[in-house]
Amino acid sequence: MKTFARVVGGGLVVLGLALGALWFSLDPDTRGLLRALPTNRDVLFWSQAQRDAAFRAMDRIPVLVRWHTITPSATPRPLPPGPPLALDVDVDAFMAAQRSAALLIVQGGRLRLERYGLGFGAQGRWTSFSVAKSFTSTLVGAAVRDGAIRSLDDKLTRYIPEMKGSAYDEVSVRQLLTMTSGVRWNEDYRDPNSDVARFNEHQPEPGSDALVSYMRTLPREAPAGTRWHYSTGETNLVGILVSRATGKPLAQYLQEKVWQPAGMERPATWLLSKTGQEISGCCLQAAPRDFARFGQFILDGARVNGQPVVPDDWLANATTRQADIGRPGSGYGYQWWTRDDGSFGARGIFGQGIFIDPKRQLVIVFNADWPSAQDAQAAAARESFFRAAQRAVDAETAPQRQ
Repeated sequence: MKTFARVVGGGLVVLGLALGALWFSLDPDTRGLLRALPTNRDVLFWSQAQRDAAFRAMDRIPVLVRWHTITPSATPRPLPPGPPLALDVDVDAFMAAQRSAALLIVQGGRLRLERYGLGFGAQGRWTSFSVAKSFTSTLVGAAVRDGAIRSLDDKLTRYIPEMKGSAYDEVSVRQLLTMTSGVRWNEDYRDPNSDVARFNEHQPEPGSDALVSYMRTLPREAPAGTRWHYSTGETNLVGILVSRATGKPLAQYLQEKVWQPAGMERPATWLLSKTGQEISGCCLQAAPRDFARFGQFILDGARVNGQPVVPDDWLANATTRQADIGRPGSGYGYQWWTRDDGSFGARGIFGQGIFIDPKRQLVIVFNADWPSAQDAQAAAARESFFRAAQRAVDAETAPQRQ
């Protein structure tokens, strides 16, 4: 036993020396980022320095250590470079104002712009926040095509029977997807007592899923199907529904249906709740180019080698207005933000996004750390950038139309 202790103790000393040498081999900026990593789970209330460090390392923070890994393709889909897109905006100034970590434009299947900031690079993983909702939506479509989900008009309780007797008793899969359940939910990112701030810390009953246990307690505010109200909790229920229906963890199903078939280049990770379920309304970590590949996959009709992953009419419905959100020209589909001009997007707090314009064969990826979870000025500037990219594509194609 003493010999064993000496061996273990000596090994720890050697490990400590090795880690110390590794620490001092890092550049000062990297050491600063590591020092800034938060030591609590209150993502919405971290400092900017903590977010800068954590958004590239969400799956390496000790207090957020549970995740599932998504293995990439053995044959990544190429993103061939194209000529720089002639934008009528100052890209450097835009990125600085956005506190941008990554900005990519893919147009016509070619990479027309790729820029990085905040000390981040192409090999890293940045967190998605609610951009993950659109991935989850796509997995619903895959489960419908596979026959695991019979119909979007099925009641949620068919797949999650523990929701019987709650406000979700008569809510359909479609109403969950479009966030029209009519169940009360507070998504105020500034309020530490809001549902979105509290749900992942809920202590469930023994043997119960933490999210299901929390969502069962919410009261009804409006009849199902009559009102749109944004709810990350409902996307998390959608993820549980997909896992129950397919019998597979969400990360495994994403790997099988999208990540490997669509040719993703880097591993991704999906953070888990305290009871081991992927937090499907959030928290998918991926490389920026793979976010772009996902956008291109959707632009291509969610097909791989001509074979559809989702039902033939899925994307037409998922990416067009299914619910009125009270903003002229905009709507909500199946976990996608839609525009009446045919473009649509996935959005996450603090400046994450994948914007897609099928008419112009355009995909734009935004990774950032805005000063606050929601920032009207930054959002407007990002919208202006999207319009500038559309104008640049139109200017290129105008001579071809004449």
